[in-house]
Amino acid sequence: MHQEAAARDGSPMESATAPSDAGDALTATVRGLLPSLTPAAARIASLIVADPAQVARSTISELSALAGTSESSIVRTARALGFAGYPELRLALAASAARQGPKTTLSSGITPQDSAEEVVAKLVHTESQAVLETATQLDPDQLRGAVAAVCGGGQLHIAGVGASGLVAQDLQQKLARIGRPCHAHGDSQSALTSAVLLGPGDVFLVVSHSGESRDVLEPLRRAADEGAATVVITNHPLSTAARLADWVLVSAGRETTFRPGAMASRISQLVVVDCLFVCVAQHTYEMSSRALRLTHQALEGDREH
Repeated sequence: MHQEAAARDGSPMESATAPSDAGDALTATVRGLLPSLTPAAARIASLIVADPAQVARSTISELSALAGTSESSIVRTARALGFAGYPELRLALAASAARQGPKTTLSSGITPQDSAEEVVAKLVHTESQAVLETATQLDPDQLRGAVAAVCGGGQLHIAGVGASGLVAQDLQQKLARIGRPCHAHGDSQSALTSAVLLGPGDVFLVVSHSGESRDVLEPLRRAADEGAATVVITNHPLSTAARLADWVLVSAGRETTFRPGAMASRISQLVVVDCLFVCVAQHTYEMSSRALRLTHQALEGDREH
């Protein structure tokens, strides 16, 4: 299965973003791992996401009291995040807090009292931070592996339901435009019947915010069983889908008030899709540039009529 991401193999991730109050690589990684942690570890991780500066200032005894967990749970959580122990985690969180800068009202959730201007400002702020955090979570090695698989000559099927289905369709349309035939499936039955017909050299790509949607997990398992290469775009690198896949592309959408997971994930997933598409176009430059030229000419000719 896929190579483990930095936060999962014992090496804390480096930040690739400018200072922001939405967090950097470390807090984005912790947020993505939250659903896969034990209850005790999740309480510690929630404190890290909410206020890394406070955790960095806290001794292990103080954090134990804040989280309602044992000190040994804190040590295990630090190691699960790729650190030797809590002192190393504190140092990383202090650096993370410094990069984030002071909190602003834009970081808070949308309330019923917010004006239209405030809603626009908060949404733009949150989505721009999701884009930046996705850049810190997208492992270049995983991306290169996914690109190599997609550039192969076999069948390519893409699956996603709900909002993730719209992202799957977007990728399908982009790849078709550069001459890479592929199929997008927005329901489990269509995805499953296609997955069982795949084999070595083929690719099955799943888009799933949670990585736990039953609509895509069974098709993903069957495609892997048949020997197809498997790629997953997900917000949760320890999800079932991520564990099943050969290549995992991690997005970093976040939920806020009036903004459920499906909506929060879309922008960050589209960033991953664009990165995948552009890299594929780079690796198939002659074919892609010719296809883009021909399709552009066809559309221009259609507009003249």
